[in-house]
This record gives sequence, structure tokens and C-alpha cells, in this order.
Amino acid sequence: MIQAPLAALSPDSDFVTACYIVAFSLFILGIRQGTHPSTARRGNLIAAAGMLVAIVITLSTDVIGNGGLILLGILIGTGVGVVASLRVQMTDMPQMVALYNGVGGGAAALISWSEFRHVSAGGSSIPLDIFVPILFSTVIGSVSFWGSNIAFGKLQAIIPSRPVQFPGQHIVNGLLLAAILAGCIVLGIDHDSPSQGLYVGVLIAAAVLGNSFVLPIGGADMPVVISLLNAFTGLAAAAAGFALDNVVLIVAGTLVGSSGTILTLEMSRAMNRSIGNLLFSGFGAVSAAAGEREERPVSSIGAEDAAIKLGYADSVVFVPGYGMAVAQAQHAVKELADGLQKRGVEVNFAIHPVAGRMPGHMNVLLAEADVPYEQLKEMDEINPEMPQMDVAVVIGANDVTNPAAKDDPNSPIAGMPIIEVDEAKEVIVIKRSLSPGFAGIDNDLFYEDKTSMLFADAKGAASDIAAQVEEL
Repeated sequence: MIQAPLAALSPDSDFVTACYIVAFSLFILGIRQGTHPSTARRGNLIAAAGMLVAIVITLSTDVIGNGGLILLGILIGTGVGVVASLRVQMTDMPQMVALYNGVGGGAAALISWSEFRHVSAGGSSIPLDIFVPILFSTVIGSVSFWGSNIAFGKLQAIIPSRPVQFPGQHIVNGLLLAAILAGCIVLGIDHDSPSQGLYVGVLIAAAVLGNSFVLPIGGADMPVVISLLNAFTGLAAAAAGFALDNVVLIVAGTLVGSSGTILTLEMSRAMNRSIGNLLFSGFGAVSAAAGEREERPVSSIGAEDAAIKLGYADSVVFVPGYGMAVAQAQHAVKELADGLQKRGVEVNFAIHPVAGRMPGHMNVLLAEADVPYEQLKEMDEINPEMPQMDVAVVIGANDVTNPAAKDDPNSPIAGMPIIEVDEAKEVIVIKRSLSPGFAGIDNDLFYEDKTSMLFADAKGAASDIAAQVEEL
């Protein structure tokens, strides 16, 4: 590494401050670029460049020691991150996001623990303006780490995606939270000589709370949980920045925390549910067993009939869901859309804010398949146009298209905004079976007179329909 002048290596120097300003300016620019699919990849690279600047300049300051150990950690982390990111399938991206977010929260908690041990060495007093951020980062970072691991386990099907509950669970969580707050207050009062044992106890209690906090939340709400835990990680990182007096960590953590909070609120609004209801209702805990489900007739078609409906339509809207992600059908769907457009059919894609298992999941998949951004329509934009659509094609989406949300006040998803495909002239649903979605309830759309069910794997069905369209 090229050494800067000695004066510039002081953390308080103008040179270091200027570099940090450059770093977090690149973070902000990267986030701005990430708001549009056509510039998101560039935004990611810009933000990564900002992080590289922040890492290099931090490691260049004269307060950093153990250079060899740090370099080893960077090499190991880089290797694991590169290999994992190259190998991960797009269908597994939500799990990867949850896992990486948890690593960030865990890192913030460990940094705070290290700083606690450092400043309290020899029994010296810890100033409250440092100790409070340390405690905050410890608790929130630990909750984020363990909660994100549970979210990863649910998404990866290591843990059942349904809510895992036991009697009095919320009371236990409340008592854990009260014990953590009491422990932090005691530590704050005794900041002249804080107890190492009590601090570790708070850290462990936060870990238990992180696990028990996410376990009762069902798979239907995992996108919101991931967004909320992302906000937790950002806040923990910002608090660690205050404890370390590191401006770039403060700004980066605040950006992540605020954006995660805004996204969480937007997603809860899209589901027409409060944050408290999302986190404590155990949504999806009860689902009717297959044998208890009311038997209702459905209309079933094959790929040839679907091709005729689509090929002779004037307008078609595709509504993707998690089933499309599981089948990795985005490229086949793009091929079908291209074939329809060659015949003069107007094609759009309707995107629900919480379709899939992470924020923006469908946008990411369709962008990977090079679907033009202009064809992606948000829920509020496409719903007024739905009555004019000749055919709506639902690909692996379930709860986000269920008319019960607006027609049945007793439904668990009552009031949740949906893609109103039932307003289209005809509906084709590509799905393996009539199984319910994450909410655990039947989709009334499947049984409507205008709906035709195509029971098949989404990728195979889209390819078969595309081939039939070519022959029309």
C-alpha cells in the first residue's frame, strides 16, 4: 500500500475526513442509481467503490494494528463472498440477502463487544456518550444477526416457513426485552466500572430474543422481516460508528437504517397491515389441510389452448410470483412475451410490492431476463388498466392475486391491496396445483368462470406456450 504523509494518517486529519466524504457520497450516489433497474448494476459498483475507499483509508490510519490478521480476514471474507455470490441461484437470492444482512448485524455486535472490552480494560470508566452507542449496537446487532439466521432458515426450508409458536411466546419475548433494557440501564448507571458478566448476559439475551422474535413470523411476511432486519443492521452499524467516532460508518449505517425503515413501512402499507400486526399476529399460522379444503370445480387447459388465447389477444399482462422464481422461468416467460409482441400483442408485467420473498424480487428476476423496464408496471399503475386487458397470465403468484382480499371481510388477507387480475377479460393461471400460498388459504381466483388453470411447471409451460404461439 502506498503510504500517505504521516500527518494524513491521523483519523482526525482533513485528508481522512475528505476521503470519508468521498466514500459516503459514493454510497448515496449508488443508492440513487439503484432506484432504476437500468442503472442498478452501475449503482452497486459505485457503492462498492465507496466502500473500498472507506476500507483503504481506515486501514491506513495510525490507530489500526494487527495488520496481518486484518489482511487474512479480508482475504477469507472476500473469497467466501465471491464464491457464494457467483454460485447462488437467483431463486436463492432472498436467503443470500438475509444471510449477508445477518453478517452485518453480527459484525456490529462484535465490534461493540470489542470496543467495550477495550475501553473498560483495567477497570476504567466508560464515558456515557460512548457506552450508550456500544450497548445499542450490541443489542440491535445481536438481534439482527440471530433473527436473520432464522429468516435464512425459513427461506431455505431448513426451518418450517409456518410460524413456530408456543403458548405465551409474546410474553416471553416481552420479558426478554424488559430484562435486556434493565441490564443496559444497570450497565449505564455503573459505567464507572461496568460488569463484564452482565454485558455478556445482555448480549446472550439479545441473541435469544433475535431467535424467538422471528420464529413466530410466517413465510408470508418474510419480505417485510428481511427489510426490518436490514434496518436493524444499519442502525447497529451507525451506533458502532458513534462509539468508534467513525463518520463513514455513521453515515453508511444511517443510510441503511433509514432506507430499510422506509421500505418496511411501504411494504406493510402494501399489505394493508400495521408493523405490529405483521410482527405479532402469527400470520399464516393456520392453513386448512388439503382434505378439509372445499372442493370446487376449475377449468383446466393445455399449452395449445393457452397459446390460442394469448396469440389472438390485443393485450396481455403477466403477473409473476414466487412460483416463477422457483421454476427459474423468467427467461422462458421473456421468450413467450417476445413471441407475442412479434404478433402485435401489447405485453406488460404487473409487479406487486411483496411478490416473492424479498423486496423487489420480481424486478430482479425480470431484469436478469432483460425484460424492458418500460413493461414493468407497479400495482397502482396496472390495476386501473386491468379491465381493458384481454388476458392476464398469473405465473406462480397466489395471495397477491386473491380476490378474497377485497371481497371477503373475514379473510386473513382482507384489505390487502392486490393485483386485480379478476378484472381482466380472461385469466390464465400457470401453477403446479391448487395448493394455497403463504397465507394458507384458497385463492378464489382459481374458481372463477373466466379463469383457466394450466397445471404445469412454470418454465416448461411458458416454453410450450411460446412454441405453440410460433406455430399459429
